[in-house]
Amino acid sequence: MKTIKFLPPLAIIFAAILWSVDGYIRQNLYNVSSFLIVLLEHLLGAIIFLPLLIKGWKEVTKLRDRSWVSVIWVALFGGLLGTYFYTKALSYVEYIDLSVVVLLQKFQPLFAIALAAVILKEKLTKRYLLCAAGAVIGGLFVTFGSIFPNFETNSKMIIASLLSLLAAFAWGSSTVLGKHALKHLSFFTLTSLRLWITTIVALAIFCTMKNRPDIFALTGNQWMFIIIIVLSTGSVALFIYYYGLKYIPATHATIYELFWPFSAVLIDWFIRGRILTTSQLFGGLLLIVSSILLPRKSSD
Repeated sequence: MKTIKFLPPLAIIFAAILWSVDGYIRQNLYNVSSFLIVLLEHLLGAIIFLPLLIKGWKEVTKLRDRSWVSVIWVALFGGLLGTYFYTKALSYVEYIDLSVVVLLQKFQPLFAIALAAVILKEKLTKRYLLCAAGAVIGGLFVTFGSIFPNFETNSKMIIASLLSLLAAFAWGSSTVLGKHALKHLSFFTLTSLRLWITTIVALAIFCTMKNRPDIFALTGNQWMFIIIIVLSTGSVALFIYYYGLKYIPATHATIYELFWPFSAVLIDWFIRGRILTTSQLFGGLLLIVSSILLPRKSSD
């Protein structure tokens, strides 16, 4: 029993650290089609986790309509769109720091609670709105170093930041619906089912593209980075994360996920020699504090 209580938080923390490394690895693929990266990493991951899907197929056959909606949402938003937006944002490696992209992911609780208000008709409290305002101000400082953004200085950085926010929305909503799906599926079945649904949809889109990226044009090093992502920071990290999320509340998982921005800032500092300015650090702190308070205040 003690081991069960100890392992889920550790799993979330470990997955969060892997995601930080993931951002660093993906930046090495900045000149590869983001959609192709998403397709290949999910395809390879789906093949690896196929035995787990076969093992848990009885669980899949028992899913009802609402559960299927949650699974499909997680696959499309958490798998396809979230990963695509995040990978695309990181492709602007020359215009935006890894730390900024990752810190903007702390908007996930804000989007998750707002989505719950729209779908579940939950009332947004004044405290929630204050925390949301704090998160927005923090996001402006992280991105622009000021509360008054200058949209003329670096248009590509702004595009990368918007892509990061879209990824935060996709992943934030997927955390809520993923927790719902885990009530009806084991963590290993959800992981493999999500990977397969994402792969099937991505393949369908890929086949209809007029100017499809050439898979055979990938270099040996690019294939190496994609395989590393699949075996560590991608599908494997997702498997570890869903294990942790199965046994702890989503609000607790949000706190443990703070190891993601902390470790990303350290990686950007030690490996790339990039360090955030004082105003960006202030914004990052404000954003993180707001993301911690958001799920707590929403229940007041």
